[in-house]
Amino acid sequence: MRNSNFNIYVTFSLVALTVLSSCDEFLDVKPKDALATSETVILDKSSAESALRGLYNALGDAGYYGTSFQSIGYLSGDNIQWTGSQSQVQEFINRKVNADNATISSAWNAIYRTINRANNILAAVLEIKDATLSESLRSQILGEAYFIRGLAYFDLARTWGGVPIVTSPTKAAGDNANVAKTSVSDTYAQALKDLDAAEPLLPETIDRYRATKKTVWALKARYYLYQNNYVKADEYATKIIADVRYKLLKPFNAFFASNARGTDESIFELFYNGTTEVNAHRNQWQPQSNGGTRQWAPNDALVKLLNDPTIGGTRSTLVAKDNQNRWYGNLYYRTPASDPSYIIRIAELYLIRAEARAQQDQLNDALNDLNAVRDRAGLLAITASSKEEILLTIENERRVEFALEPHRWFDLVRTGRADEVLNVTEPFRLVFPIPADQVLTDGDLVPQNDGY
Repeated sequence: MRNSNFNIYVTFSLVALTVLSSCDEFLDVKPKDALATSETVILDKSSAESALRGLYNALGDAGYYGTSFQSIGYLSGDNIQWTGSQSQVQEFINRKVNADNATISSAWNAIYRTINRANNILAAVLEIKDATLSESLRSQILGEAYFIRGLAYFDLARTWGGVPIVTSPTKAAGDNANVAKTSVSDTYAQALKDLDAAEPLLPETIDRYRATKKTVWALKARYYLYQNNYVKADEYATKIIADVRYKLLKPFNAFFASNARGTDESIFELFYNGTTEVNAHRNQWQPQSNGGTRQWAPNDALVKLLNDPTIGGTRSTLVAKDNQNRWYGNLYYRTPASDPSYIIRIAELYLIRAEARAQQDQLNDALNDLNAVRDRAGLLAITASSKEEILLTIENERRVEFALEPHRWFDLVRTGRADEVLNVTEPFRLVFPIPADQVLTDGDLVPQNDGY
């Protein structure tokens, strides 16, 4: 536990809890479905802080980083198998997702609800006249809202491509109803615009659960890697790696085993208390003998990689066997379901910088970063003779380092390797379909992505 101006992880207020119901149309959000849908709701310091807690709550919702959005990233890769019977989940494994897929709709709606809460905060907090709300706290609240909105638009862009950009709050039915879908470049540009706005407003401190200037730098490093801007990706990754308060912990499972949370490994994670705030990942991964459903599990290829001492090393602790001798994922295991959702870890920054430096032909420096991650996993340093060999090694290292985190699909799409590795022969499937109900609402404004 940590002390701060207020605790993000405390049980949220009744105001926040009453806004979790899903809305059918993100552009036509009913007032009850969005926090602070009236300017009169956020009136003072206390209500502004309550609104911010609600924003983090939305980020950790089951539809967003609580389960659905993350599952898109790992079910669509080549590490996970589906053991249940729901055909809509198998669509991700087969990489043949349909527009009526419930997970797609859940993630889309959850992300736009998060954006709407951020929009309400950004509109209202500037207008607060409360002597107890210091300007530094006002700036911090605004900065955190910008950061989360920037993360949301980044996630929308890499999942769906171009989407509608909504930056004003939905206060009544019909607000923002005529916002058209934009291009993927415009959607990414909005993400960067929000991160740029957040950066000067936030303190340069360490907080594993809340956005700070350093959290912005970490996400910018990821953003620039996706944009193939390797100089900037290197620059922002270095800002984080240079801070000794972020560390690659040994052994590998030190950041999640034995109920660990908020460790030096973590740059940004989400807290769940297991009662009013539950991380639904646990139920999906754990076997029936541990009170879960094991509806998704590591496939044979991943199990082989993780248990190979020359590849997985101590990362083999990500998987375990149940009483029926079946492998299951063990990143999420706590009872009650209070496991954090890991959004950014320091290992990612090392591998971002390794890739960025390899792309800049700084091969020795790239190997140093790659080998730092390998050393933490109990593996020997490697050598490579060419840029192409190093890049492939980094790709393979990311596969096992983030085996149960939502990186694999997005990695292969951004590097243009999804066809070769995953046999995605229809290029339109590199982005997912806009949910069918959104297209039905107004296909002229939000047309379906090409091919679907």
